[in-house]
Amino acid sequence: MRIRQPIVSVLGHVDHGKTTFLDKVRGTAVQEREAGAITQHIGATEIPLDALREACSELGCEVDFSLPGLLFIDTPGHHSFVNLRSRGGSLADLAVLIVDINDGFMPQSLESLEILKREKTPFIVAANKLDKIPGWRSEDKPFVKNLLEQSQDAKDRMTDALYDMIGDLYDKGFSADRYDRVSDFSENIGIVPMSALTGEGIEDLLLTLIGLAQTYLENELEVEEGPGEATVLEVKEEVGLGTTLDTIVHEGVLRKNDEIVIGTRNEPIRTKIKSLMRPKPMDEIRDPSERFEEEDQVGAAAGIKLVTPECEGVLAGAPIMGVGDRETEEVMDMVRKESQADIETQEEGVIIKADAIGSLEGLAYELKDAEIPLLKASVGDVSKKDITDAVAIDDQLYRAILAFNVDILPDAEEKLKEEDVKIFNNDVVYRLVEEYEEWKEEKKREIEEKKREDVIHPAKIRILEDHVFRMSKPAVVGVRVLAGTLRPQRRLLNKDCETAGRVQSIRSGEKSLDKAEQGDEVAIAISGVTVGRQIEEREELYIDIPQGDAVKLRELDLTYDEERILDEVREIKQKEDPFWGL
Repeated sequence: MRIRQPIVSVLGHVDHGKTTFLDKVRGTAVQEREAGAITQHIGATEIPLDALREACSELGCEVDFSLPGLLFIDTPGHHSFVNLRSRGGSLADLAVLIVDINDGFMPQSLESLEILKREKTPFIVAANKLDKIPGWRSEDKPFVKNLLEQSQDAKDRMTDALYDMIGDLYDKGFSADRYDRVSDFSENIGIVPMSALTGEGIEDLLLTLIGLAQTYLENELEVEEGPGEATVLEVKEEVGLGTTLDTIVHEGVLRKNDEIVIGTRNEPIRTKIKSLMRPKPMDEIRDPSERFEEEDQVGAAAGIKLVTPECEGVLAGAPIMGVGDRETEEVMDMVRKESQADIETQEEGVIIKADAIGSLEGLAYELKDAEIPLLKASVGDVSKKDITDAVAIDDQLYRAILAFNVDILPDAEEKLKEEDVKIFNNDVVYRLVEEYEEWKEEKKREIEEKKREDVIHPAKIRILEDHVFRMSKPAVVGVRVLAGTLRPQRRLLNKDCETAGRVQSIRSGEKSLDKAEQGDEVAIAISGVTVGRQIEEREELYIDIPQGDAVKLRELDLTYDEERILDEVREIKQKEDPFWGL
């Protein structure tokens, strides 16, 4: 039995500085190479105890810390740290929520708070971009030391910004204060003002994390020296090594030549560990500035690169379990269960595709949060079968595939040319949801417009006095549209439920019109009537609505005036048929 280092998840709103913070700590430049400057896969960084002690010494603190260090996981979004799970629980022991001190809590930051509350994960808030406060002179030193050198105006602006954040946290059910004013972190959330750009406040943040770990975790991080368990972060091709697996070991010990079981897209695979490689402390597993060091064994918690002879079909987010003295089939069953994405589907909804289990769960989470139903979720590129499945969806608003960081296969591209299916493909999760919702609203308008064109809508006109231009064959009269929209080829109805001809055409001056709106005064040609017999000056007429269309109109969004005119038509029709339009 031994104590492992805590796993710390770094999360927050897009562009608020998650990766920049870790870059400053380890001196790398990972963020510059990420898609859209956003971390899209989870990466790991170890901060050993010696580095933590050195940082805290700047603050004049003697660290009595029994844990071996901290292992940071840099997440692509506010939800991802709950998607890499082990036996139903989050891998994260602690969390750092990065928030731009000038912008405050943005939507994803607020959602992060809800997740942290639900998961009961201890966390601190890093109030980043302190250097952007007008008048603030930011330097690479502890915040509490640099604070003494600021003007009163700069201090006031910083304090005002912090109070806004404290108010937002209170609204979410948290008591919070600036970290150096918090005496009990089990009762209050600590806010650490910092600048990931200059390095100001980094030491303060690390010290606060140590305090959190000592408060919450020192008695909860004991691990057995049994068979190791890990989670795949990313599957990568490495020159000279072939396919490798970036992983986090979170239980037990993995040893070279151990028999292991790995989750895949289909059935789990049995294989052996060929090599265990660990980045040097303060380096980054996805993009190390120095070469990896090969290890004979690695215990939890650690970020490692694992090489095996067999890893075809392995997915990011998949579990790895050492067999040890257990039955292989027993371990296969455990891995099979852990490899299934925890996603709730409905009988109708959109289809989602993603490159990894965690990404798939993250996208499903976003859809659920946006109240978008989900029909099917699977890992892998968009295939012809996915297009066929989307075509079969009854509701046109759900004939869409949201694809995160995957390709569209050639046969799917060909099928797409023949079918009315929309594919959204992006490497940023929340943008996929935004793009779908924008398309859905536009599609809804198109469908509504098509329905309106296919169904005769209510309209009412009045024949203007002294505006009879021709008595018959066809009659040409001036009218005012009292309500609704008048269109050509519509039959007219009078208040006695008698047909009053058909609108042949609509004109305004010399211009022919395809419609006239409420309030317009236009000339219309009416076939089948004679002025003075079937129609009269100042008479009010209605568009004659077929009973079937009257029923369909219930499903459409009518204006107040259209609803009123439909009621008037219904009253006229029901003089002859009491059940008309019901």
